[in-house]
Amino acid sequence: MKTKVISTGIGLLVIIACMLLLKSCIIQNTKPEDCEVIAVKITKITEGGVKDIVFHDDGTDFYYINRGLERGLNLDSLKTKVLNKTVTLHLAKVIGGITSEHISQMALGDDIIFTEFEN
Repeated sequence: MKTKVISTGIGLLVIIACMLLLKSCIIQNTKPEDCEVIAVKITKITEGGVKDIVFHDDGTDFYYINRGLERGLNLDSLKTKVLNKTVTLHLAKVIGGITSEHISQMALGDDIIFTEFEN
């Protein structure tokens, strides 16, 4: 009986720990100070995931705007604006300060193409 109570308690702790870990990986209300800023040349733009817009560099890296097609962005106009150009990306950080591929802001020079930052 005592081992069953202990097992149940450990199981609940594991479930709570998993839920907290997953919640910390969800990117919401990102601020500029919570991002890594990089410059990258965009060589390919595709649709991926659920209405995501995926930007590829000239290597193997890629970055995405979550549900970008639902946010009023258009693949053709983005290709015209940023394809084969170097953009500045603000990439959101997740638990432990790890940089994700999630684009919180994209700019070409002084022109902000996309932002999740509140003014």
